[in-house]
Amino acid sequence: MQYIVGLPQFNLSEICFQAWKGGLIREEHRQELRSVLLNDTISEPDCRIINRLLYAVRRGWLGVED
Repeated sequence: MQYIVGLPQFNLSEICFQAWKGGLIREEHRQELRSVLLNDTISEPDCRIINRLLYAVRRGWLGVED
């Protein structure tokens, strides 16, 4: 996985764990995911994991904190 200098380390596994444990994606996680996606700094497997999280939100399995 590639990183951008100056940004905190992106920890996708921690975001996934917290989202599934709590049943929702928090605001700070959404901002991290958005930043990483817009900067093209993730591998293909990480992109698939993010897509699975988004799919779970669309299906109603995970909520999104406002």
